[in-house]
Amino acid sequence: MPVRPLDGTTLEELVADATAAPSMHNAQPWRFRYRTADRTLTLRAEFNREMPEADPSTRALHLGCGAALLNLRVSAAHRGLDAVTALIPVPVDPGGVATVRLEECSGDPARSADAALAALYPAIRRRHTSRYPFDDRLIPEDVRALLAGAAGAEGADFAFLPPKHLERVLVLIRNAEDFDLHDPAREAEQRYWTRNTREEAPVDGVPDYAFGPTDASDRALNRDFAGTDIIPDRPRVRFEERPQLALLRTARDRPADWLRAGQALERVLLTAVLHGLVASFATQPLEWPELRHLLRDPALGTGHPQMIVRLGYGPDGPGTPRRPVAEVLTIEP
Repeated sequence: MPVRPLDGTTLEELVADATAAPSMHNAQPWRFRYRTADRTLTLRAEFNREMPEADPSTRALHLGCGAALLNLRVSAAHRGLDAVTALIPVPVDPGGVATVRLEECSGDPARSADAALAALYPAIRRRHTSRYPFDDRLIPEDVRALLAGAAGAEGADFAFLPPKHLERVLVLIRNAEDFDLHDPAREAEQRYWTRNTREEAPVDGVPDYAFGPTDASDRALNRDFAGTDIIPDRPRVRFEERPQLALLRTARDRPADWLRAGQALERVLLTAVLHGLVASFATQPLEWPELRHLLRDPALGTGHPQMIVRLGYGPDGPGTPRRPVAEVLTIEP
């Protein structure tokens, strides 16, 4: 019996949801190829959107692709589709990072599809990076446990830093930000991915309206996308005294693990949205091998650090641009 193809609208909605995922500097390093005959989407990494200075191993690029893959799975579950997923399906093809065969659920779709994933769907469009100050309200332990469980469901570990280790990691973030500002090649690479919205209508990169204010305490909780530029009238405000930072880790450190980390990260972020939390990232220490190594201190936990996430209660961040679906989706017979 021939496989019934997906209708065009559903296919485009699935890909649009996938591309709402976060990625380093909002580079959106992905493409999707749909094979009509077997209802399979192949997710491919676009290595021409890599960052050879800050991400020479393409670890962060794979994390972004993993986040898009999680969104795709959530969107499929929301529509009553089973997403049969394989990571790195052809090892000799580094561009093909995953395949997703979309199958109709047998019986009751609500029971056959992944209900836990489907429940995350409302958060996809609400999730935005917030580079604003959060208030000092502590995240309850039960919510922290849910976030850890979300990461665990994707094969990763997610743990908040205890107070005695927080300052050490804040120092690493501050040092990494300082290293970035004094590295002309890295600053040029970052500048390439920032967008002046008075001069262009961007479809990727970080627009100036999403930079957020600067931290009056100079603790560099967020990457400063302005770099060494001075933006007139940019607010300078105090951020939270005790930021709530968590480390996302994987047991191993290969491309497939980076994809798992990206899926775990997005599952954590969507879960956080549904519990009234906002988030930003502190990736700077992960981009300097010697600093990333320090994050492997056994006192901070075991495994390979893949992301530092700042979570809390505060204003939502603004939406950032996305590439049109027609630019990232190819349909084959």
